[in-house]
Amino acid sequence: MGFLYEKVVSPALFRMDPEDAHEASVRALTFLGRLSPLRRAMEAWTRLPAGLGRPVAAFGLKFPNAVGLAAGFDKNALAWPGAAALGFGHVEIGSVTAIAQPGNPRPRVFRYPAQKAVINRMGFNNAGAAAIAARLRSQPGKGKRAIPLGINLGKSKVVPVDAAAQDYLESFSHLADLADYLVLNVSSPNTPGLRQLQDEGRLRELVGAIQEANKMRALRAGGARVPILLKIAPDLSFPQIDAVLGVVDAFSLDGVIATNTTLERPGFFSTVDQAGGLSGAPLRHRSTEIIRYIALATGGRLPIIGVGGITDPESAGEKLDAGATLVQVYTGLVYRGPFLARDLAWALADRQRTG
Repeated sequence: MGFLYEKVVSPALFRMDPEDAHEASVRALTFLGRLSPLRRAMEAWTRLPAGLGRPVAAFGLKFPNAVGLAAGFDKNALAWPGAAALGFGHVEIGSVTAIAQPGNPRPRVFRYPAQKAVINRMGFNNAGAAAIAARLRSQPGKGKRAIPLGINLGKSKVVPVDAAAQDYLESFSHLADLADYLVLNVSSPNTPGLRQLQDEGRLRELVGAIQEANKMRALRAGGARVPILLKIAPDLSFPQIDAVLGVVDAFSLDGVIATNTTLERPGFFSTVDQAGGLSGAPLRHRSTEIIRYIALATGGRLPIIGVGGITDPESAGEKLDAGATLVQVYTGLVYRGPFLARDLAWALADRQRTG
């Protein structure tokens, strides 16, 4: 499989515009999700063998393995049913906004193969919370999915930062009943003003509003709260992270995703004139540093999903060693192909067994 991707599929994709190649990949995975016999056969091939690993428990959920697909790949809940067939242990869709929006003008994705990196300024292009909720209702629901489904929520571009809490609440109202967990994305660099929501005062307002709605929803439904995680930027200072963790603790959030893309331009990228978030290998060590800091600051009690620069078992294991409970990949798929998740999951499970 890897040889076929490297020799045939990858060269074809890299001759395409990066966003066109991404859309082709989404269509292919969507098609796979609808072909039940092929999907089940591939799930059997990618699934961890009995005895090689054990499920990962986090925020009240069980994950068949530690490797997830990060938000950004499947923005509109089209492709995630096929993701388990590639070996993923969970998928996070989105970012989803309350108001449907086209995102920023194209071109808005730029590949850097020698650096194993991508710069994007997509801008939360998606069909909107109501439309995505309608689509999810026609797909396998909670308790019937092969893998947990996370939904990543962002701020609508046209909504002022001062009205962000209400905007997120609108998305929450559509999607909370459909998600295994929800993520508050306050760290994308591609929506004006969004990162201001990481400021302590604004973050308290947003998180407080969401957690109150979450509590009321659970009371009405007679069930449990949906787990809520916070996705943070790699560009925060350690004092800023401390303030964020204070909010996480005050409102009993269920976990943190570290990290989003960076606005920093290290090394080669110091001369690259492209706006947007940098992801991939250049982010690897900074995201690991932040994971380690959060794990130490919270005594290892807070579940962390580690994201940034994961391309092989070594870089994935580095995140777990730093204190992550789960990891997610996206840019790594661009350069390593669709079975990266299987390779990582098997390697991490073997590491768990022998470690």
